[in-house]
Amino acid sequence: MKHIIALFCLAILFTSCEGDQGPAGPVGPPGEDGLVGLAFEIEIDFDQANNFEHIEPYGFDVLPSDVVLTYISWETDNGTEIWRLLPQTAFLQNNAILTYNFDFTQGDVRIFLDSNGTFNLVDLTPEWTDNQLFRVVVVPADFISGIDTNNLDAVMKATNIEQFKSL
Repeated sequence: MKHIIALFCLAILFTSCEGDQGPAGPVGPPGEDGLVGLAFEIEIDFDQANNFEHIEPYGFDVLPSDVVLTYISWETDNGTEIWRLLPQTAFLQNNAILTYNFDFTQGDVRIFLDSNGTFNLVDLTPEWTDNQLFRVVVVPADFISGIDTNNLDAVMKATNIEQFKSL
């Protein structure tokens, strides 16, 4: 019984002791005004000359683990812009299918139109090709979990993005 009491006292002694604090860790990389994500807005005219695509370099570092989200200004409702996450598909006359899509690398984002083989893109009217407004958001992968990426406002709030740079 004496041994059990001694072990119990010894366990209490070790759990109540605290050692030196230790040196501080290294300083992390500098942030950009406390922002987690980076974003920009771009207006594009799609035509045959640019092969119905636009490639935009970021102008800042994008890590291999970052996620790029691209939104299109789809419509306006009572003065409020409605943003939709790409890809977005529009069903046109004569069973024609138009898709606004994108892909990305660490260096740039490419936004392009695709007819899915249902028609020739040169037949599109200006409402589908001219002055198309996009917002591109680069988010660290750690911050994307649990966010409704279809909702641009939710992504902006979660990543502390307050405004978009115009390119």
